[in-house]
Amino acid sequence: MIKKYSKYFKLIQVLDWLDVLAISAWGVLLLQCWLTGKLGLLVHPNYFGLIIATGFVLLLIAISRARKLWMLQPKLKIQHLTLFPPGWSSGVLLVTALLGLLVTPQPLASQVAVQLGLADSFVSPRLQPQAFRSSVRPEEKSLVDWARTLAVYPEPETYIGQTAKVQGFVVHLTKLPDPYFLITRFVIAHCALDAYPVALPVQLTQSRNAYPPDTWLEIEGQMITADLEGKRQLTIQAKSLKPIPEPKNPYEY
Repeated sequence: MIKKYSKYFKLIQVLDWLDVLAISAWGVLLLQCWLTGKLGLLVHPNYFGLIIATGFVLLLIAISRARKLWMLQPKLKIQHLTLFPPGWSSGVLLVTALLGLLVTPQPLASQVAVQLGLADSFVSPRLQPQAFRSSVRPEEKSLVDWARTLAVYPEPETYIGQTAKVQGFVVHLTKLPDPYFLITRFVIAHCALDAYPVALPVQLTQSRNAYPPDTWLEIEGQMITADLEGKRQLTIQAKSLKPIPEPKNPYEY
């Protein structure tokens, strides 16, 4: 009977330490994302403070729990009240956190943009028009500024002849003719899960195959209109296309 109780108590101890490891791993994961600059690939900067604080709190909880377990007398035991078998949920959390530590987050790219409906609408209806800044000069507008401008004043002829200088990555749409591609950025409202793409067509003087999908470019040109997919679309007539490195934080907000 004593031997059986001893084995049961050792199992409880293992499960308790598994909880500590899971909590510690998640605290380390959150702080690692912050220290390596990858947090911006996952959440909006407005939530950085909350996530960093959560990482430190999780580590403090883990240290406190570890100290209590270290001082725990054999006659005491901790009750586990979970919806899953003992240790199962902690094991899943631990494995998930370890995968997060081993796998580097990657920015969303052209394939995701197409899957999220970029082929149906270049300006997402989720874009917030109240963020539009009318005082920005055309050549100083980012790609998202142009998208917000169109969300407020959608007549493309209004902008013919204006100068454009934008940065983004290339998306090829099969239903656009070859001299055209989309220059694209993702916008994050809260986190990467709710990110959505915005884009503008770019008219080239050569085949778009010279610029593979996901290539980051700085494009300078003039605004024109083009008949694409049966309707008039505001389009950048490119005069200069300069490859640029992928930004450290490729998202807009």
